[in-house]
Amino acid sequence: MPESDALDELARDLVRELIESGRSVAAAESCTGGWIAKCITDVPGASLCFSYGIVSYSNGAKESLLGVSPRTLEEFGAVSEATVREMAEGVIKLSGADLAVAVSGIAGPDGGSAEKPVGTVWFAWAERQKRKTRLRVQRHNFDGDRLAVRQKAVVTALQGLRELL
Repeated sequence: MPESDALDELARDLVRELIESGRSVAAAESCTGGWIAKCITDVPGASLCFSYGIVSYSNGAKESLLGVSPRTLEEFGAVSEATVREMAEGVIKLSGADLAVAVSGIAGPDGGSAEKPVGTVWFAWAERQKRKTRLRVQRHNFDGDRLAVRQKAVVTALQGLRELL
């Protein structure tokens, strides 16, 4: 099955499971540039479960739209555990969704460093619970060109949401 077909199937399954569970989802994206939201909203009926998508590509957008602390960005950088945690917390709070995913990474071909090479992507999945929000964070190092890194990030984000369900 070609990559795009697998991605479409993953999004369809996620939307179906969200609708069946009566839950909603939101996304805060940086390196994926709205691709997660696009995959979800490409599925007919997604309006029943998709509430919000924010592309916060710049640090300023992360701060002003999602409430990421300037200190977090200065101390840890945009591609960090601390930043994706704050992105996920911000989008779930803004949207009122039950679940959220946040993604920030270095897709390349430039921008990498010894500490954060091209292909480094941080993810945070958030689940609203009665009195708090539960977060799960992961770092991945993907191989490939810019397109491959971004596509792998979208797949990982959607799979992580399905795991929450």
